[in-house]
Amino acid sequence: MKLEKIRIGRIVGVHGIRGELKVQPRNVDPAFLGRFQTFYLDGKALAPSGFRVHKGLAMLKFSGVEEREAAQALREKDLYILREEAELPAGEYFDDELLGLDVYDAETGACVGELVRVEDYPASKVYTVRGVREYLIPAVKDAFILGIDMDENRMDVRIWEGL
Repeated sequence: MKLEKIRIGRIVGVHGIRGELKVQPRNVDPAFLGRFQTFYLDGKALAPSGFRVHKGLAMLKFSGVEEREAAQALREKDLYILREEAELPAGEYFDDELLGLDVYDAETGACVGELVRVEDYPASKVYTVRGVREYLIPAVKDAFILGIDMDENRMDVRIWEGL
């Protein structure tokens, strides 16, 4: 599903007394958040005035959030970015974009269901596809995932016996 805005992280805490926010990135490296000039919080655009990575978290400072109390009020809120600004390599997508794709067996051409969940496992991500039955498909390109066409809302997969 084509999305205009992508949920990129959640504000999980405050650091210090000057309003610096601790942001837990969502399925990306914390340094990835340093590439963006604009974030969206509650529908409003915010430009970061400071960024650093600390202990696996992105530390962001926004103009207008100058005190600990103001920052504290933002805890547990989600940060968004514009999808077009992400500049991911061709064939790479955010997890939220994949939700709702129709999944087809590349061998038979039959629709096996809809992608309803993306989970992180140590070896790879796993896609949950729900249709007549439920499939757990490892997100491994060329072995299981043969193609994704966002314009057609379609993912082609290889269904191995026992999957």
